[in-house]
Amino acid sequence: MLSGGEAHHALHVLRLRLAERVTVLDGAGQQFLCEVETTERGRVRLKMLERKVHPVLPCQITLCQALPKGKIIESIIQKATELGVSRIVPLLSERVMADIDEKAARDKLTKWQGVAVEAIKQCGAPWLPQVCVPVTPAHFLAHPERADLALVASLQPGGRHPREHFNAFRTKQGRSPKSIQIWIGPEGDFTAEEVGKIEAVGAFPITLGPRVLRTETAAIYCLSIVSYEMQSET
Repeated sequence: MLSGGEAHHALHVLRLRLAERVTVLDGAGQQFLCEVETTERGRVRLKMLERKVHPVLPCQITLCQALPKGKIIESIIQKATELGVSRIVPLLSERVMADIDEKAARDKLTKWQGVAVEAIKQCGAPWLPQVCVPVTPAHFLAHPERADLALVASLQPGGRHPREHFNAFRTKQGRSPKSIQIWIGPEGDFTAEEVGKIEAVGAFPITLGPRVLRTETAAIYCLSIVSYEMQSET
């Protein structure tokens, strides 16, 4: 049974009618082929015809993204969802210009998660990524989560192409990483101190080429590389 916003979307955007078939996702790996049985009182009753269970994603990708101004974060969440991330952690780094306090951040969380929901509906992804409440890099690093491979995009010298780190990991471990962290800084980059702390817990600095990219472009660039590297073996 669909109700509320989902029913409205089905009736007035998709314009579903009786006996039409539709694919429904639960965001937890299940996909259902359904048929519309009834449409009344703003609700849609569906009959399940087929159920498919998708395996857990082979690589859990966390995007640690410095929070940009305005609604740019919504575009980043949308594209990150399309590119297969498992979690998005908005960061309140030192050079973040977004004016947001803890209460405002929590108020925005529902909207941001909704953007991810709309994104999986558009792209057909069976797994819904988690969007987290914004935290400082120090707060996130205080509870270190050991990823197989952590990469920090930075304008600081010494960064290598991401592929070098993938190749080095595969050579050493004999397999691809099963968990990846991608750190993307704000306009103006992470501070040298922030980069140092991120690297101190095992992240490798990477370069995104000779051009200075906007933070949203950098996120898409990095996640596209990760997607390519992980799919190249399938």
